[in-house]
Amino acid sequence: MLSKFYVEDHVKSALMEDIGYGDITTENLAGENDFLKAELNTRSEGVLCGCDVFKTVYKILSDDVKIKFYFKDGDVIKKGDKIADLEGPAKDLLMGERVSLNYIQRMSGIATETRKYQDAIAPYSAKIVDTRKTTPNFRAFEKYSVKIGGGALHRFNLSDCAMIKDNHIRLAGSLTNAVNKLRKSISHAHKIEVECDTIDQVKEAVDVKADIIMLDNMPVETMKKAVEIINHQAIVEASGNVNLSTVNAIASTGVDIISSSAIVAKAPTLDLALDM
Repeated sequence: MLSKFYVEDHVKSALMEDIGYGDITTENLAGENDFLKAELNTRSEGVLCGCDVFKTVYKILSDDVKIKFYFKDGDVIKKGDKIADLEGPAKDLLMGERVSLNYIQRMSGIATETRKYQDAIAPYSAKIVDTRKTTPNFRAFEKYSVKIGGGALHRFNLSDCAMIKDNHIRLAGSLTNAVNKLRKSISHAHKIEVECDTIDQVKEAVDVKADIIMLDNMPVETMKKAVEIINHQAIVEASGNVNLSTVNAIASTGVDIISSSAIVAKAPTLDLALDM
């Protein structure tokens, strides 16, 4: 999912942001013949994600930095595990430390949080998916992390799927008008999703043959009724008030998809360290 060309361009930009016109500390302390060894260690348990991105940081800085990983993306790591060994020119190891950790800590944190949510609904067939509430210009990395954590992906951007929300319905005059107008204009390859707040809207979405029906901020009992009404005539997505204490009950209603911004927006970074 992550193109190496996209990753390389992104990492170059991140390094330019961090190094600026030069690392005045390292460049004035490290000589050309100074070499270091380092270990990437974890101080907490979680799901590892971002190994190739971590490697890319050092690949761009120097071909002389050697990295050996002992785990791969998707592996569960425990406090005290050595994730990787590194060795190479001191200036390159030090200059790449913060950027490489920023990527792998953030990505591992999202993968870890996603795994918690997916595990919480394990008895049911529903899938946890992300949303567009992402960090600007970091979406591809965050979505990759969700996938590594065991979740599924919602639309990547506004051109992937037509999603009709309450403001679109107001603009079009009705839910039915919005769906029919879109269906005449968009490609046959695009699905149409409708956000529904009430049972009446659910019935209207079924009648107009929406591809995906989102149950937005509905109580669990109302969701169950909506799932019965839809009766497999559309993909059913639940959204709103999704957290670790509610997600199991939501999954029990029979919905197909549970979307949550929390798996990305509220995921803490995983505590990893580069020990020289």
